[in-house]
Order: sequence, then C-alpha cells, then structure tokens
Amino acid sequence: MAIESTSSLLHIIITISVLLFAAKIFAELFHRIKMPVVLGELLAGIIVGPFALGGITIFNGEPLVVLDETVRHIGEISAIVILFIAGLEITPREFLKGGAASFTVGSLGVIVPFFIGYYVFTIIGLEAIQSLLIATALTATSIAISIQVLTELGKMKSKEARLILGAAIVDDILAIAALSVVTTMVQTGNTTPNVIDITFLILKILGLFAVVLIGAIIVVPRILHVERLWRSEGSVEGITTAAFFGTAGIAAFVGLSPIVGAFSIGMAVASTRVIKQIEEYVSKLGIIFAPLFFAIIGAQVDLRGVNLNVLYVAGIMVAVAIVTKLIGCGLPAIIFLKEKSKAMNVGIGMISRGEVGLIVAGVGVSAGALSTDIYTSVIIMVAVTTIITPVWLKMAYKKEDASESTTTKS
Repeated sequence: MAIESTSSLLHIIITISVLLFAAKIFAELFHRIKMPVVLGELLAGIIVGPFALGGITIFNGEPLVVLDETVRHIGEISAIVILFIAGLEITPREFLKGGAASFTVGSLGVIVPFFIGYYVFTIIGLEAIQSLLIATALTATSIAISIQVLTELGKMKSKEARLILGAAIVDDILAIAALSVVTTMVQTGNTTPNVIDITFLILKILGLFAVVLIGAIIVVPRILHVERLWRSEGSVEGITTAAFFGTAGIAAFVGLSPIVGAFSIGMAVASTRVIKQIEEYVSKLGIIFAPLFFAIIGAQVDLRGVNLNVLYVAGIMVAVAIVTKLIGCGLPAIIFLKEKSKAMNVGIGMISRGEVGLIVAGVGVSAGALSTDIYTSVIIMVAVTTIITPVWLKMAYKKEDASESTTTKS
C-alpha cells in the first residue's frame, strides 16, 4: 500500500512538473510573438496532456501525465488563487456601486445562453434532458481567462474590466444554481422543473453570497489591522492566505462555487491598509498558479472521439456560445458603459466557458444522459471558447487603443 501511495505521489509530482514547465515555455513563446500568454499556457496543456504527448507510457506502463482527482483539485486550488487576486482589484464599495450593472449583465449572461441553447438543441432533434445539460454548460463564464488577459494588457482598472468581474461573479452564482437544478433533474429523470423551487434556490444562493461577502468585509479588515498580532515576517500574508482558502471552503460547503468565497476575501483585503503588501505577495503566487491552472484546463481536452457528427454539434454549440454572450452581456453593457466598443469587450470577455461546462459534461455522462458524441462536443465548445477569448479580447483592445491614438493625434 505504501509503495502504491509513493508511486501515485511520484506520478502527480511529474505531472505538475511537466504541465508547469510546458506552460512557462509556451508562455514565453507566445509573449515573444505578441499573442496572449494564457493562450500559450492552454495550448501547452493540450499538447502535453494525457490525450496527446503526455499519453506516452514512460514507467510502469502508465502515461507520463495523469489527470486524476488530485491533479484536478490542484487546478481548482489554482482557480481559487486567481480569483482572490482578481478580488484585490475592486473594493466592496466599487463592487456595490456597479451592483445594478453587474447583476443585469451577469443575469442576462446566464438567462440568454440557457434558453437559446435549450431551444436550439431541441429544434435540431436532441432529447430534452440533453438539451438542458448543453444549455447549462453554455451559461457559466470562465473568468480566469479574461482576468489574465486584462492583467497582461494593463486594463484591470478600466470600467469594462470591473463590469466583467462583477458580472462574472453574478454569472457564476446563477450558473451554479442552474447546475444544481439540472443535476437534480438528471438524477430524478424529471424534465419539468418547479418554477417556485427554482426561484427559492436562486434566492437562497444569492443570499448565501451576500452573507459570505458581508462577513468577509466585516471580519477580514478587523483581523489584519491589529498590527500588534502580526509582527513576525509573513504573518499577514499567511493569515490572508488562510482566510481566502478557508472562505472558499465555506462557500463550497454552503453550495456556492469556492472561487466566489476567494473573490469576496480579495475584495475585503482591497480596502485594508495592507493591500500593497498583499499584492506584492500574491503576484508571486500568480506566477505559479495561473499557468498551472490553464495548463490543467488544456490537458482535459480530448479530441480523440471527434467525427463529423461531433463537429456539426460542436460547431452549433460554439456559435450559440459566442452569440448568446455577446447578446446577453454585450448589449446590456452598452446601457451602463455608454460606449459600443467597451460594451463589446464585456461581451467578448464573458465568452470563455470553463469548469462548469466540464462539470456538466461529466455529470451528464456519469448519469447516462449524454451520449459520447454530445460529451465530446461540449468539451470542444469549452476548448474553442477558452482559446478564442484571449485572442479576440487582445485584438479588440489593440483596435480600440489604435483608434484612441488616432483620435488624440487629430
């Protein structure tokens, strides 16, 4: 048993080493060719993942790279770190100030993809339960992708970046609610949900988020501002790290996404006197955890089951994924930002799908509700939207900066 445990640990260590090394190499390459670094990290994961080069057997007849539960958990921990760092960019006051905009854009960013997705895939002949699962996979935004691009471009302080952040948190909360409802429906076989039950569930989840956020805002500054307690080197950083991991765990325990808890602590810390000290510390964490997260996401892409039917369904799925976020998030953003180009950037920034899409696909397959072809199509949709978002967002900002430069000169 001890030998097996050591072998498993060794395999995980090698996997993390290969993924991180490849991610940094590709990040360097993409930086030099002026492409989004995050795209290089994603492609690195795809290339050295277990379904490509990482599938080569190296020792004991097992592949070089494994994607077991431990590696996936490391990916989830990395996402928690990324969202804590993102939370540092916005204070609770700024978040509440943009509350109406964030709630409107985030809500429509879930509602529009869900209903359009459901009806489109019902029309092309899929069963109701499969259409519901696909619709759910189309709802949630993988905000970590956009955060990295906005940080790389120095746009994290812009109005649209703050709107993307706020809307993505609302989006994530509502997507978790949708996932909870659809998972229950899949497990029970009931495809006619009770509207009252769904409404209460959504209100409950929003209420839990409010409790977590208010608790973080009240407690965290009070703890960090007691200077006499934190005199040894690294105490403030250590307590902050414990706080955002602990709150992520509490959020998960009460039915929220862990990243929502981490984001709440980030916002709470953003209004403290130690913000500069924490920013300097977490910038080092981001150097490791961000590329590791994106490499692990990329490594989950399995294209071995691709056929014409898969490509047909995946093509429709990608089109719906893009159009519904541009409509659901981009159009209402015009009302709040007053500029079409900046509103379009919000829509683009919300296109990337991620963890929720992969979770939905896994739930569907495990329950026997999704066929192998539909499962592969969902994975392709997640991969394609994740890859095109950083490229498109960078191009949009480049065009916007060039336009502003021309206007200034004239």
